[in-house]
Amino acid sequence: MKRTISTSQAPVAIGPYSQAVELNGTLFVSGQLPVNPASGEIPEGIEAQTRQSLENVMAILKEAGLGPDNVAKTCVLLQNIGDFGAMNAVYAEFFPGDKPARMCYEVAALPKGALVEIDAIAGK
Repeated sequence: MKRTISTSQAPVAIGPYSQAVELNGTLFVSGQLPVNPASGEIPEGIEAQTRQSLENVMAILKEAGLGPDNVAKTCVLLQNIGDFGAMNAVYAEFFPGDKPARMCYEVAALPKGALVEIDAIAGK
């Protein structure tokens, strides 16, 4: 069974994709830019942007009836791998229990000039 997940507590998709799709009990959360869903603004700095991206991920998880403990894997895209340590400090706050598996790498550029984008895969 497949269903689309959408919430106003995370930014709307900026292209032809869904915020998340649940398929047979697994939730695939699209990459979340650090866009504040209320204002449409992107905060400055890697710490604030990491926090906003993860708040967006958590809002989508909540809409699907899940939380951080349900996350099995994330992927973090950084505009500058030099931000790895600062991103990790904020990231750790969102996953205080068992940590999900993760990929993290530097990319040439991200949409809207963002410094970070984070996606997630979660299960029930």
